[in-house]
This record gives sequence, structure tokens and C-alpha cells, in this order.
Amino acid sequence: MMKYVKYPTLVFLLLFVLGISLGMVTVLNEELGVGLRAPQGAELLFDGSRAMLDDKWTYWEGPRFSSQLPIKWKIVNDPVDGGTVVSSNDPNAAGGKYGTADIVTKKKYRDFRLHVEFLIQKPGGNSGVYLQNRYEIQILDGDSTKHGLGAVINETESPYHLYHGVGHWNAYDITFRAARFEDGTRVEKALVTVYFNGKKAHTNVAINQVWGGPNSGLDGGNDGGRGITDTPGGIKLQAEGHDVRYRNIWIEELELVTADTDF
Repeated sequence: MMKYVKYPTLVFLLLFVLGISLGMVTVLNEELGVGLRAPQGAELLFDGSRAMLDDKWTYWEGPRFSSQLPIKWKIVNDPVDGGTVVSSNDPNAAGGKYGTADIVTKKKYRDFRLHVEFLIQKPGGNSGVYLQNRYEIQILDGDSTKHGLGAVINETESPYHLYHGVGHWNAYDITFRAARFEDGTRVEKALVTVYFNGKKAHTNVAINQVWGGPNSGLDGGNDGGRGITDTPGGIKLQAEGHDVRYRNIWIEELELVTADTDF
């Protein structure tokens, strides 16, 4: 028997450090990703039913809002696993008119853990998950830029290699810490950590602003998106005239005293 077998922990640590130095390590958490059920104490935001869609969601009535209740997003069949899911293909958003028919939770949040599953039905499908109706985690098939799939939009690179592809379910697992304020002035930026399909994509990313202008979300029209206010916001799903489907959305409210979202 070779001597190093007596010290497996040391060998593992050495290999791990070597992997980091070569840029080879991607953290995989097999307890995250597609199919993850809500833990005890979490709130289920969408279970595939029309009843829950109407009970917990509404339209975001931003400056370009042009739809009307009831929500026009349709409950459709899950093309992979059976059951029902919701499609973002609201007719009022045809042509990519985001902000016309986006849906947002009626409840507003500060710090939280969020799980969202999505399936892009056709190539080029476009939507987005908004944290506090401000900060977008992009959903956009075919785009691997800083504006692309899985990116904290315009703040990070896209972890496109983690994408399961068109016609397959994907999952974001997110821990978010809201911006902190003193006397009305932002003293700490919002922070987010994101796992994409069970693999860590972003760790403690400080989010600088709201991108996309006033039609994008809360504070988007304040000082070019840099005028963040000390108000909670809902979880928003974006309609851009594409068939992007959602299921198994749940949230767990947190109180993150320290500036750390890593998990």
C-alpha cells in the first residue's frame, strides 16, 4: 500500500488546491437543482395550479403595463414530467415588450432563499427572474454574454455551460441579501449567491443597480437604476412574448445579519 493512502484528507486538500489554481473546480451540491422540494417552513409560491397563480401572484403595474387581471399567463402541460406548469407567453408582451405583462408575488421580501424551475420551450426563449422586482437573473437561450442565461444581468458572466438546454428543466437556487441603508443612504449593496442546476455559478455578487430602465422593475427609473430605495419587493417573472415555463417555485424568508449569502 502506498504511504499517501494513510492521509486521504491531506491528499484531497492538495488536489483541491491544485484544482483551484488551475481553474478546474466547480462546486456541485447534489441536494440542489431540479426537483428540489420546499423545506419545512418555506412558502410554496407556485405548484402548477391556476388557484395558486391567482392567489399569490398579480401583474406588476409598471409604466408600460398594458394587461389586466386575471393574469393571462396560461396553465399548460409539463412537456417532460406530466402535470401542469405556467407559460410566460402573455399576448400583451408579444415582440419582447417586457414590463407590459410581468407577474410578481403579492408578498414582498427582503432577505431570502429562493428556488425556481424553468423550461425554455423554443430556441431563443427569453424571460427572467427578478429579486425584489429589481435585480434580474437572466433567462435567455442562446446568449452566453454578461446579458445572457444565468447571469446576474450585466454584473457577471453567464454560466452557460451549466444549462440543460431547450426542452429541459433547469433550476436556480438563490440566496439573496437586500441592500442596507443608514439614514436613507445605501451603505451596503444587495448580495446574491446562485446555484444553477446544482452547481455554484455566483458567490456573494454585489449588485450595483437595476438594469433595463423604468420598465424593468422597482427603482429602474431612479438615477439610471442606481437610485436604489429601502423598500422590499416581490419575486417577479418576466413576460417577453416567449414560451418559458415555470414550476416548483418556493421561498424561505431569512434575516442575514452579516453580509454573506454563500451556501
